Amino acid sequence: MASSGDIKNGLCMIHKGKPVSVIEFQHVKPGKGPAFVRTKLKNIETGRVVDHTFPSGHKIDVIRVENRTYQYLYKEEDGYHVMNTSTYEQTFIAKHLVANPEFLVEGSNVQIVFNADEETPLIVNLPLYIEAEVTYTEPGVKGDTATNTMKPATIDTGAEIRVPLFINIGDKIKVDTEKGMYAERLK
Repeated sequence: MASSGDIKNGLCMIHKGKPVSVIEFQHVKPGKGPAFVRTKLKNIETGRVVDHTFPSGHKIDVIRVENRTYQYLYKEEDGYHVMNTSTYEQTFIAKHLVANPEFLVEGSNVQIVFNADEETPLIVNLPLYIEAEVTYTEPGVKGDTATNTMKPATIDTGAEIRVPLFINIGDKIKVDTEKGMYAERLK
């Protein structure tokens, strides 16, 4: 058993009978009263995020996890097929485990967090950035660059993101998968 002093980002634990992952935490020591830990917890099964405050020294039930690298193969109606890069064993991952599935690129590597005791997948982490090609966007108006103006664009994964006005159809771009935003144009 761990205590609330051991809480850190990415920690998986059981909270109110459900598996959760810590998204954010802050240790607070007010001038008056006992210390506490303010957290944002993401329910692994539903994806719902809740705020919770743990008193100092509160006991928590930590889930033992392992990170494994898998290669994304293809999508089905209710999930995704991935392959372990070391054993070449294929596994099916449910849809709700992937945070931003519109940024999955076939053949790319993903990190899957497994519950080491039960051998069940908990979270699928996409690469931080992907390279994509713009398949559709409106042409930018010449001279309309006084501000940091963005326009909608569709990339080859099917996701729609906002890009600067100078981006055209066929351009290769780098996309931040966590925020779902344009990062830079590639050559």
